[in-house]
Amino acid sequence: MPFLEFHGITKRFPGVLALDGVGFSVERGTCHALIGENGAGKSTLGKILAGVHTADGGEIRLDGRAIHPATPLAARELGIAMVHQELAFCPNLSVAENLCLGDLPRRAGFVDRTALRARARAMLATIGVDIDPDAIIGTLSTGREQLVQIAAAVGTGAKVIVMDEPTSSLSAAETSELFRLVRELKARGITLIYVSHRLEELFALCDHITVLRDGRHVITERVADTNPHRVVTQMIGRELLIQSPVHLTREPGTCRLAVHGLSSGNLFRNINLEVRAGEIVGVAGIVGAGRSEMVQAVFGLDPAATGEIEIGGRPLPLGSIDAALAAGIGLVPEDRKRQGLVLGLNCRENTVLAALPELSRLGWVRRAAERTLAQRFVSRLRVKAPSLDTITAGLSGGNQQKIALAKWLARSCDVLLIDEPTRGVDVGAKAEIYQLLDELACEGKALLVVSSELPELIGLCRRILVMRNGQLAGEVARENFSEATLMRLMAGVAAA
Repeated sequence: MPFLEFHGITKRFPGVLALDGVGFSVERGTCHALIGENGAGKSTLGKILAGVHTADGGEIRLDGRAIHPATPLAARELGIAMVHQELAFCPNLSVAENLCLGDLPRRAGFVDRTALRARARAMLATIGVDIDPDAIIGTLSTGREQLVQIAAAVGTGAKVIVMDEPTSSLSAAETSELFRLVRELKARGITLIYVSHRLEELFALCDHITVLRDGRHVITERVADTNPHRVVTQMIGRELLIQSPVHLTREPGTCRLAVHGLSSGNLFRNINLEVRAGEIVGVAGIVGAGRSEMVQAVFGLDPAATGEIEIGGRPLPLGSIDAALAAGIGLVPEDRKRQGLVLGLNCRENTVLAALPELSRLGWVRRAAERTLAQRFVSRLRVKAPSLDTITAGLSGGNQQKIALAKWLARSCDVLLIDEPTRGVDVGAKAEIYQLLDELACEGKALLVVSSELPELIGLCRRILVMRNGQLAGEVARENFSEATLMRLMAGVAAA
């Protein structure tokens, strides 16, 4: 008998049918992959199981018994927990306080701090991690915070754990630690629902794979019986054609962005680089190498930065976002939800946010011009949304990323700084974003792209700069591209 069963699960949001009669089963003590394009319904299904959302129709059965988890607490009592992609704790409280938040130990009407720490240590010990119970959650890395989430799940007796994009923001070392833990939890008989876009992870960790497309169930099969190419075709409903970037066949133009001796305390120092019109230059490096901090300084977000920046041969004042905007620079940040978008605004409002001065007259926004401009770029980027008035928070990750890019295209920026262009984005949307970046380079824009995915940089860029410990460790030309070469530079290891 299957351990966990979904029968005809349906879920509607305003203007969107997120899940349409989804049904499949999961075996006990296995790692079951859930994959599909952005908007396919993967995270929605996981959140229904974990009590975050309530299904509009259908039934879930656990160990042969129908369950209806209406809240996360109800799901937790049924032995179901979720490890969220984004922050799921109170960042200003300690690890121990977060772990015991629903059931704080008391003595004489006050919180028993000794018992609190002891209970937290016991929960952390269940997954074999050493984290200070008194550490403030907000000071932990994303990887350490996810381990605390897993400790909370396992420590309260979860039999089913849903992991939503668990490695999207992790370093290589943190990812390796998570993999070890997933295998250990499986060995203990815990059932894992693993939601991810990264096929290599699914084939390394999972026993079965379920593909969703447009809110419908496509197939569930053993990982041993399929392959990555077949899965991608099932996800997107067509063969995925990867084309070589067209901009690489053209000669770059004049220098659009020049950086000389850019430094900022211990974050990065003596950065020198150039990006020409029609060129995509990549920036590689391990987490903490200073990549994001460097592009943020170019955009004027670092008041402590020193050095020189030129845009089209003209000096750019450091530490001034207004000056960067006036010079035609746009920044698509790593964290689109917190820094790149206003999630409470709709698609139209987010798309034109950076172009409001051009759309305003006497302090009033010209609504017709605003809608026309937004429609132009939402259509160009093929954003999947019911309408321009759809709230951005309700879009899938890939469509949110397209809106974050559209915001700067609507402003007609000539220099684009793009940090992690496809983080949390599915295979089909990645291909669309790569094509868009290639088109922008062909239009003569200069693109500086930061990415943790080396195949992404190798496929996109003319040159790749490698940062290590806040400094440029080297530059690799396209004819010398290889993951081994880049990784040696990133790690500071000499070639054999």
